[in-house]
Amino acid sequence: MSSHQAPRLLPAPGRMAVDFEERVDFDRLRAYRLARARSALDASELGALLCFDVNNVRYLTSTQIGEWVRDKVCRYALLPAGAEPVLWDFGSAAAHHRLHAPWLRPENSRAGMLGLRGAVAPEAGLMDAAAAEIKVLLDEAGVSGMPVGVDIVETPMLFALTRAGIDVRDGQQVMLDARQHKSPDEIVLLTTSAALVDGAYQLISEILKPGIHENEIVGAVNEFLYGAGSDDVEAINAVSGERCSPHPHNFSDRMIRPGDQAFFDIIQSYNGYRTCYYRTFAVGRATPSQRDAYKRAREWIDAAIALVKPGVGTDEIARAWPAAAEFGFADEMEAFGLQFGHGLGLALHERPIISRLNSLEHPIEIESGMVFALETYCPASDGVSAARIEEEIVVTDDGPTVITLFPAEELFVANAY
Repeated sequence: MSSHQAPRLLPAPGRMAVDFEERVDFDRLRAYRLARARSALDASELGALLCFDVNNVRYLTSTQIGEWVRDKVCRYALLPAGAEPVLWDFGSAAAHHRLHAPWLRPENSRAGMLGLRGAVAPEAGLMDAAAAEIKVLLDEAGVSGMPVGVDIVETPMLFALTRAGIDVRDGQQVMLDARQHKSPDEIVLLTTSAALVDGAYQLISEILKPGIHENEIVGAVNEFLYGAGSDDVEAINAVSGERCSPHPHNFSDRMIRPGDQAFFDIIQSYNGYRTCYYRTFAVGRATPSQRDAYKRAREWIDAAIALVKPGVGTDEIARAWPAAAEFGFADEMEAFGLQFGHGLGLALHERPIISRLNSLEHPIEIESGMVFALETYCPASDGVSAARIEEEIVVTDDGPTVITLFPAEELFVANAY
């Protein structure tokens, strides 16, 4: 892995704004994201984008009110071609934005409520009222005769938009077009986010001992990350011992035992920008079977990283990995997510998605400015252990730069005997 790293090229500065270094320029970040969305909209058949996906709402408006809204489908934003974005937010948050988010026109920060996933029934009329308000804004922008791209939507809201005479199309692909190229400010945020997890893995390496439970490690890492500046610890997989194969994608209350193999995935964000960052450890000692599994997982990920450069197709990367049957799975659907690549940004899964399931027949071209994670998984011959490795990659004109820096060239034995 070290041959792919150039950590000094991509800084991970401190969390504060300072006058003695150039760090993240948030005004520049806001302008970049909105310009990218406008450009993607202009290149489409759509007259406007209507976004309920919280990541798209943040991308368009640079607002966020808390992770509790992620599954509520209660915030939404409209971007008509040639006009300014309009945001509907939860109650008093709209008034807060008018005071503290001057990049939004005051009249474009509005309170809105659609029903909280049916808790207020559609018959109350909130969705029809919202659709009518959206239709007026489309008329004012001169795009009412054009299709509107919607990313995600509750079924009753889709019906309300249709009743209002709005031609709804898929807007998620347009937003993903916009978001797949990361600006220098976004890359600094992603690199800083990865640095938080570097520190979390140092903590894990120190506390990973017989007698501690998977959920205790998850709790300790949550405390560390929020103290270090994370704004959302979305999930932590903590998988050990006989739970390693097949991968359960969760954590439990299992107690760590001597000689366990254990792997972790830390999914969190800093200023909205996410990590997906696996590391595997042995506890106290490692067996030849565990070391062999790790060696193969490392070889597979290194082969993929070596291919990353602008112009390469995602099918070429997917072919560097073993087919499902070669590591014990019935087909590529069952093995999905184990030999895997996915874009990172405000969302955990952006473009490109790299897998034998989709990339061999439908490849896309790697481009400079993409940021994605590559992850591999290898079950051990002992039938219970497994190795899991993940590296986050920034694609530059000169090739890949790895920004996940906790040591992973060889199996890390925590608290060796």
